[in-house]
Amino acid sequence: MIDLHCHYLPGVDDGPVEAVEALQLVRAAVANGITAAALTPHIHPRRYPNSKTRLLHTFVRFQELVKQQQIPIKLYLAGEVRISPESLDLFEQDEIPFLGTVDGYKIVLLEFPHDMIPVGSEQFVTKLLRMKIRPLIAHPERNKQVLGDPERIRPFVDMGCWLQLTAGSLVGSFGKPAKKVATKLLEEELAWIVATDAHNLEHRPPDLAQGYQCLVDICGSRTAKRMVETRPGRILGLEQ
Repeated sequence: MIDLHCHYLPGVDDGPVEAVEALQLVRAAVANGITAAALTPHIHPRRYPNSKTRLLHTFVRFQELVKQQQIPIKLYLAGEVRISPESLDLFEQDEIPFLGTVDGYKIVLLEFPHDMIPVGSEQFVTKLLRMKIRPLIAHPERNKQVLGDPERIRPFVDMGCWLQLTAGSLVGSFGKPAKKVATKLLEEELAWIVATDAHNLEHRPPDLAQGYQCLVDICGSRTAKRMVETRPGRILGLEQ
């Protein structure tokens, strides 16, 4: 399985602080059946002032450490970008690490605030699409406005965005409402990918296997494989 949303990179956001904990997360991911992962630290200028240039050195050092420890996983650098005017500046400065490229569009993991879809979000997405950047919207099923009305996310899908659900939402780790909305998005074929959004071993572990089993129950094994293997692999440029 391939995880396109996780916070393993140490000391850059609300994931692990030290490399020891980060390595524990990577080992847990491998034990869970994850063979490749895009590390997606928060890029949130008002809180986590990360950028491609700032993150690259830390990523290369951590990637080398994982190799030294002989942990069998492929790692890639990307980012979880909070929608904001400051973030748009980073796009224009080529300071966003993308997940990959599909059909001529760079794919970016884009995050709304948890409590709302900000005014102007559709205009923001329109600008990205004009720049040949396709948003993969992170965990919409956990957004309060989408929880209140799942149809709030449909316009973004109609515009060309993809949706990434959290495996834990399908399992019920984020509560019954998030599970209900995640299931609805799957049943209406609006979701594109499932990932872990792992932050730590205690409360946000890298568990994609349980999410995969939920996908099989809801959508069948063929669609489940697409969402945790084929589509993520295509984004990262891996042979599937």
